[in-house]
Amino acid sequence: RLNVRVNIELVSISNPVHRKDLAVRLTDDTDPFFLYNLVISEEDFQSLKSQQGLLVDFSAFPQKFIDLLQQCIQEQNKDTPRFLLQLVSSAPALDHTPVSLNVVETNPFKHLTHLSLKFLPGTDAEIKKFLANCLKCLKEDKLMLEEKLRKTEEDLTRQLSYTQQSLSEKSRELDKLKSEWTSYTTALTNKHSQELTSEKERALQAQTQFQQQHEQQKKELETLHQKSIQQLQNRLSELEVINKDLTERRYKGDSTVRELKAKLSGIEDECQRAKQEVLSLRRENTTLDAECHEKEKLINQLQTRVAVLEQEIKDKDQLVTRTKEVLDATQEQKVILEESTEEKQRHIEKLETTIKSLSAELLKANEIIKKLQGDLKTLMSKLKLKNTVTIQQEKLLGEKEERLQKEQRELQEMGQSLRMKEQEVCKLQEQLESTIQKLEESKQLLKTNENVISWLNRQLSEVQMARRLDTSASTHGSARAASAPHGMPDRPSFPSSGISHPISPLYAFQNFLEPTHSKNTSSPCPIPKAGTLTFLFVQFNTQLSKLNRCSEAQAMTATSHPANKENGDHVGLESKYLKKKEDSIPLRGLSQNTLNSEYLRPYLPAKAQPVPKAAGTPASAYFPG
Repeated sequence: RLNVRVNIELVSISNPVHRKDLAVRLTDDTDPFFLYNLVISEEDFQSLKSQQGLLVDFSAFPQKFIDLLQQCIQEQNKDTPRFLLQLVSSAPALDHTPVSLNVVETNPFKHLTHLSLKFLPGTDAEIKKFLANCLKCLKEDKLMLEEKLRKTEEDLTRQLSYTQQSLSEKSRELDKLKSEWTSYTTALTNKHSQELTSEKERALQAQTQFQQQHEQQKKELETLHQKSIQQLQNRLSELEVINKDLTERRYKGDSTVRELKAKLSGIEDECQRAKQEVLSLRRENTTLDAECHEKEKLINQLQTRVAVLEQEIKDKDQLVTRTKEVLDATQEQKVILEESTEEKQRHIEKLETTIKSLSAELLKANEIIKKLQGDLKTLMSKLKLKNTVTIQQEKLLGEKEERLQKEQRELQEMGQSLRMKEQEVCKLQEQLESTIQKLEESKQLLKTNENVISWLNRQLSEVQMARRLDTSASTHGSARAASAPHGMPDRPSFPSSGISHPISPLYAFQNFLEPTHSKNTSSPCPIPKAGTLTFLFVQFNTQLSKLNRCSEAQAMTATSHPANKENGDHVGLESKYLKKKEDSIPLRGLSQNTLNSEYLRPYLPAKAQPVPKAAGTPASAYFPG
């Protein structure tokens, strides 16, 4: 075994041709005359690769060779290494003869040589050159070491001088500390000796005190022990008496136990009968529980239905207010929708014309496709026949194949154009369907709006007729008309219909100004005064408590101050829900009963119908849009 140094270098040579060679050198640090060289060019590597079946290129070969050497280094200290480096020579000793370096992998079956390289021994010139390089390197190392030595000597001398100075200072400090320590120790020993004598005296005094206390406690304990012995003897005599009584009781208890056992057998029989009765009663109880559960379910269903109905009533109140708001908006939308419908009809006509033209083009394209399919069939039959003909006919076949390809391309292009047109037709159909849906929705909206308007007109006419009948029949109304300022006509109330405020429908058809009067500032619900009829859309508060309070306040003001009602005081609603306009008539008297009426339901669109809701959900969640 030898420790060999392997040096691998890539040498680039530019004269006469630029190329790269791999130079490998084997040396021994202990023997300076041990030198073997190997130079591998790319051409030599190709022959080596073919001979040894290598799978690596010339560029990757040095790294792979280094990897193999590292594996050998890792395995060198083992007893049975897996990878070995073998240096084989033909001569019995290494005496300037060619040598082969083998990288061998050992396994129980065989020794596998991964790589085998032939090295030549170094000539005298090469050895001299190598030795000169080694000498040069050693001299450089020597110079470096001398410089390092000089620097270290300087550092050490500096450190030595510094340490000597510090040592002298520390020795002085030590002398001082020793003198201080001796004085301190003498003082401490004197103090401790005095304390020891004082403590010994105290300990003797404490010992005498403890002995006296111990003798006193001993006497007390002896007296207590004698007293406890006498008490225990007395107790023993009492317990013997009690024991005799208990033995007598025991005999009596045995006799009573026998009697009770006889009674227990009878009671057990009765218990079994009672258990049977309990089982039957439990069965009856289960049936009764089931019936009770079903009745509770029915009660819960009825309660939920009541809650839903109450919520529907509230929702209907809100619906009436919203329908009034929708009326003006629908009248404006009606005009806009009519204009939009005309424009959409024109657009639909244009789309229909384009669809007709596209359908005609599609028919033409289908005819062309059929013709092309027929041509394809005839060409295929001709191709089958022309396979049996000579070379001249094969040329004709090639020409016809080119024609066929052109026609197929045209077919593909036509198919793509057809798909594009079909997609356009689908898009146009979807647009048509959306426009038709919008038209139907707008027509339904117009119908519902017309129905609501006609119903409101009918309600106004009925109220007007009722007012005329009441004014002619009642004397209370005539006296009230005479007491009204500035010749204002009376406004009768309708308690039977649930209207708590006076209504004046005649002002809807008479266009005159109502004079202003003094207002009652204590009124909680203000309403504006005006001269012409305006449809005010009022959004009521969803909380019933506020509506009930407002209606009660209106009823109080109607009974106490009828003149203030006629003069246009604010009744029943908050000012933020009402629109002020000049020359308008106050719209009064819409109570909960009129708002809860079922007459408005058939005239409303399906989207505005109130949805029954569960208890605890807000009213706004059940009105879409």
